[in-house]
Amino acid sequence: MNASIDIEQKVIETDRLILRAFKDTDLNDLFEYAKVEGVGEAAGWPHHKDIATSKVILDSFIQHKKVFAIVYKENQKVIGSLGIEKYKEKELPEFKDLKGREIGYVLSKEYWGKGLMPEAVSAVIQYLFEELSLDFLVCGYYKTNTQSKRVNEKCGFQFYKEIQYEATQLNQSILANLNLLRKEEWYNGKL
Repeated sequence: MNASIDIEQKVIETDRLILRAFKDTDLNDLFEYAKVEGVGEAAGWPHHKDIATSKVILDSFIQHKKVFAIVYKENQKVIGSLGIEKYKEKELPEFKDLKGREIGYVLSKEYWGKGLMPEAVSAVIQYLFEELSLDFLVCGYYKTNTQSKRVNEKCGFQFYKEIQYEATQLNQSILANLNLLRKEEWYNGKL
């Protein structure tokens, strides 16, 4: 079952990052990375053509309280987002008695290849398992998205099944891998 999530008051710090709820003042930073072609498309949404699109997304992030802004400590810019989304319970009926969520993420192209996303995802995994007592997490990626695949691997996610993902904003149906991380596997990996 999908666990309840509210990150509005939660702040997570890593060596290089601060993860916190989005604020109205993040609009320009969000638009700066979301307007770059290829960034959104890798996650299933079209890059933003104007700041009004980013404003709608920002308002949604603030309202729903389930998406962290990823702030780079060095320059205090928001460089990405990490969402704790509802997973499709119909696709995973075997988890109906367990608490879980799906995570999804996007990072400014300027910061790709620096190990920042595994750092952010690992910190959020720890929060979800240790503080919110979730039992499992799922995370998917398009088969063509090798960067997201590497983040999944570095963070301990294991292949669970292949799915057809309907990227409605892109008017595409895309083959994807759905990966799974169980709390007990994560704890065993930490030992």
